[in-house]
Amino acid sequence: SHEGQGDVSQFGALTTALAATIGTGNIVGVATAIAAGGPGAVLWMWLTGVFGIATKYSEAVLSVKYRIKTERGRMAGGPMYVLERGMKQKWLGVIFAILTTISAFGIGNMVQANSISSMVNETFHIAPWITGVLMAVLTAFVILGGIKSIAKVCEFLVPFMAIFYVGGCIILLIMNASGIPATIQLIVQSAFTGHAMIGGFAGATMKEAIRYGVARGLFSNESGLGSAPIVAAAAQTKNPVRQALVSSTGTFWDTVVVCAMTGLVLVNSGEWAKGLKGAALTRTAFSDFHIVGPTILTLGLLTFVFSTILGWSYYGEKAAEYLLGTKVIRPYRWLWIIAVLVGSVLSLSTVWSLADVTNGLMAIPNLISLIALNGVVVAETRRYLWSNNLNEAAPPATELADA
Repeated sequence: SHEGQGDVSQFGALTTALAATIGTGNIVGVATAIAAGGPGAVLWMWLTGVFGIATKYSEAVLSVKYRIKTERGRMAGGPMYVLERGMKQKWLGVIFAILTTISAFGIGNMVQANSISSMVNETFHIAPWITGVLMAVLTAFVILGGIKSIAKVCEFLVPFMAIFYVGGCIILLIMNASGIPATIQLIVQSAFTGHAMIGGFAGATMKEAIRYGVARGLFSNESGLGSAPIVAAAAQTKNPVRQALVSSTGTFWDTVVVCAMTGLVLVNSGEWAKGLKGAALTRTAFSDFHIVGPTILTLGLLTFVFSTILGWSYYGEKAAEYLLGTKVIRPYRWLWIIAVLVGSVLSLSTVWSLADVTNGLMAIPNLISLIALNGVVVAETRRYLWSNNLNEAAPPATELADA
């Protein structure tokens, strides 16, 4: 293709990464951050997004640079290939791939399926197993076709859901417009001074505002986690920098736009001061707006979460393929579909904790590669971006046979 080697378009790769990234973290995660860190956490979350753009850029540069072409003629890349081919530390690549496979089933599948089924159960009183079956069928329909099929669905679903949700939040803010200046002032002030005890809210120091804002921000935008570069490596791009510039905007859309909108609606509603936690805070804040709020919230969560299940299926699949070769792809996809069903009926506190741990551990080998190879990122950036050579084609990806 004239855009260079790859399996999907640059837009397809970005929307697939966004599909995986924009999930419960953007709605419930923001609420958890405010409940624990006060309104100031919103600002720290936002700043995490701004700095995360650079991390996401570096990850994508390395993943495209060190990607390979498998015997099926498909692209494969991500931190495991960067660790093996860039740093010559295959063992770290193997550790990353194992953690990613486990994480994918937790944070990318069962946790998500569970949050949909319990929400549909609360809102529409539909039994969780019914939601589970429906979701498993829809998931099968998309992922059995591989990355091309996933990207096709995401190219349509992601812009639609993001515009719908952000637009919805803007409407809610307009309905309560008089409170906006005070809301922004409160967020900025409590980011640096913390917030005293008020109503049911236990109070939060500046340290807590930073801690929860940053933690939830990273959880939401996945910068440094090493997940998004896996799909960046599938993009049709002439050189690593071209795709990295597109990929890095993912953090902006996720945190600087979507999380910020949720944060403004939640703080503006004043419900956080009653000491409500997580999902309950989100539900109450949105239901202040009669029928409009809950509809925006339910449809927002449904699409965010379903798209996360699609995006993460590709991450987990690529990690499993790295460990066991292409023969694992079919069985992996079927296992993924079954996990959606299981996740929607299980009680999930254990899965959450496991996902949090493997998620955190995944970042370690990835961050090691970012630090060790920062010279490569600078060299590639100098070669293509600073020298105005964005249209120059990089050498083709190594075929697996020569790898």
